[in-house]
Amino acid sequence: MLDAAARLFYARGVHEVGMDELIRATGLGKATVYRLYPSKDVLVAAYLRRLAATIGAAISEQIAAHDGDPAGALLAIVDAIEADLRRPGFRGCPFNNASIEFDDPQHPARAEARAYRQQLHAQFTQLSARLAVDGGEILASQLAVLVDGAYTNAVHLGPDGPAATGLSLARHLIRQAGTPS
Repeated sequence: MLDAAARLFYARGVHEVGMDELIRATGLGKATVYRLYPSKDVLVAAYLRRLAATIGAAISEQIAAHDGDPAGALLAIVDAIEADLRRPGFRGCPFNNASIEFDDPQHPARAEARAYRQQLHAQFTQLSARLAVDGGEILASQLAVLVDGAYTNAVHLGPDGPAATGLSLARHLIRQAGTPS
């Protein structure tokens, strides 16, 4: 169910995809689906939560692969983001895409998007703290803004231009922080 939701929600938007279509796409019975996901809101939250866990695990793998090299881990994360912006079918940040469809800041999609952003910022801060004298908060915040900007610009202007410039700036900031004064 989550695979079908991820594919359809990302391709067309949460509001455009109905539960009946999702049920047909999975081949599961309606009763089974509603037992697992009593509402579409619950399903949207589960989709975003699973995606956040997948991305978080990928970032953790980069951290582990670059043990002792926080700048290398951050640069690898930026490289992975650039690859994501260039993948076929790219339609922007799935957390932004889903959350902007709901006005209520307490909606499960908005809550999951917020939790993801907090997780990402915490991972950036963890790595940045090992590079920057200020505890890494400024660098982590700069990276978060540049990543969001790259995703947004890539949707509208493609992965080159402002998106590539933003990621280039992120790399510059990482290298600058990683260079002893």
